[in-house]
Amino acid sequence: MNRTPRLLRPIVAFTLIELLVVIAIIALLVAVLLPALAGARASAKAIACAARLQQLGVALTTYLSDYPDRLPQLRVPIPGGSANIGALFGGKKGTLPAFGINQFGAERRPLNRYLISHDVPPDKSLENIEIEAFRCPADTGGNLPGLGHVPSMYDLLGSSYTLNDHTLAGEAAWTLIPPQGGKMPLVVTPTKTWVLGPHPIYNFQDDGDRGHRWYTLPGSAASGSSGGVGGGGGVVANLLFLDMHVGTTLRVPPGIVNTTPDYTFLPRPDWNP
Repeated sequence: MNRTPRLLRPIVAFTLIELLVVIAIIALLVAVLLPALAGARASAKAIACAARLQQLGVALTTYLSDYPDRLPQLRVPIPGGSANIGALFGGKKGTLPAFGINQFGAERRPLNRYLISHDVPPDKSLENIEIEAFRCPADTGGNLPGLGHVPSMYDLLGSSYTLNDHTLAGEAAWTLIPPQGGKMPLVVTPTKTWVLGPHPIYNFQDDGDRGHRWYTLPGSAASGSSGGVGGGGGVVANLLFLDMHVGTTLRVPPGIVNTTPDYTFLPRPDWNP
């Protein structure tokens, strides 16, 4: 019996030119999408950082109700005397062997007890704990005098954030914590004077450049006061202000600029400590 032969499916084949065109289109799509994905990740990290600053602001509000007009501060011995170290306001034990950073941990950093409900290991123990509220997800470290590049300010100092305790002209020019410690000076504009911020706010201290580009994207312009994520050499920072609102991705101009349209280091415009 004769059988009708089954029809064979046509074989689809691509020429070399067609394959190259497909590969080129895929490469083009990847090139277009990758910056957008990177921007989305950077924006998400900046938002998470702002949320953690807001969390610290709640703890700081409670602290100030117990210690009116006095920011959380820790005075430590230094050669020739003692000093208040802004980075010790809260967080975990860091690794820097100076200014008590690797000695004062979660037990003795004053803001911690307003943020942490569980017991923490004593500072004298070798155990250290992670306190995520003090870690900025965008923390990529930066350059420090005498140390070079460090990958994480959180690991080095115990906190990605620091107090507004001095101006960009140097630590001798104090702002919200007097050299001897104690209460803040009268602050004229709490809505504009920042109190807590990540280390990029001190990027241009002493008119240098410490390379703190935490929220930036290569090849893009620095963000302005309207928000957005900057890059291309620009520096931006989230800031908690004394009225406890958070400003996000505010532009940090180069040089010793203590007052911008968005924020100020100074308690009042005529401040000259």
